[in-house]
Amino acid sequence: MTPDNENARLTALEELTAHQAKTIDELSDQVAEQWATIEQMRRALNRLGEQLVGLEERTAEAAPVTKPPHY
Repeated sequence: MTPDNENARLTALEELTAHQAKTIDELSDQVAEQWATIEQMRRALNRLGEQLVGLEERTAEAAPVTKPPHY
């Protein structure tokens, strides 16, 4: 191999490595953003679940189960 050929290969490998490092950083940022969104949605789902349980408990106390008048 000639020194010029080796330098060209080394330069190509360095460019590829730099491109891959940039891609990895971008993907890492996206994963972090998605994780934050998932956590936010999980908290919202938990709040909604608690609200639903509260509503079920209040409606169960307010309306006793009786047979309809046509029975």
